[in-house]
Formats: sequence, structure tokens, C-alpha cells
Amino acid sequence: MINIKPSAAIRKNYSEISELCKKSGEPVYLTRNGEGDLVVMDIEAFARRESMLRLRENLIAVEESRLSGKSGCSIDEVSYMMKEAVKEVLNGKRR
Repeated sequence: MINIKPSAAIRKNYSEISELCKKSGEPVYLTRNGEGDLVVMDIEAFARRESMLRLRENLIAVEESRLSGKSGCSIDEVSYMMKEAVKEVLNGKRR
């Protein structure tokens, strides 16, 4: 479910918006004069999202290297790296 609130709500109902972010794990979109203005989200959800983005960037870089003919990693090395990446995302680890 997408949560949309007017920007004034953050001043008036900070605790309510904070709780909504924590409970839902989803961002809250704030509007100003009916237009999108800001996105607010729980710090743990943000950390997970950042970890997923780093993982995707790394996977794209590896795939680009593979496509350009560079040698890659062994199956065991890739398996280990993927397990570590999944643990990082699930634990919301920040770098």
C-alpha cells in the first residue's frame, strides 16, 4: 500500500508517520501543494534498500565484465559471495 501524506503532516504528526514507516517497512510520500515533495522511510528499511542497490550494482558490474570476455569466479566463490550478500541484505547491514 502506498502511503501519501501532505508535508504539513510531518510537523504535526511526526510520531504517527514514524510509526507508520516502522510498521509498514514502506516509505511515506509527502506532498506539497498536491505535488510530490519528499519521501520518508524507516532507517532499517533504508539500509536494506541501500544493500540491495549495492548488490545489484555489483552484479551488473560482474555481468558486464563477463560479457566483455574477462574471466570470472568459480561456482564455489560465487555461491559464497551470494550467501554473504543475502545475509547482508537480510540483516540490514550498513557499510
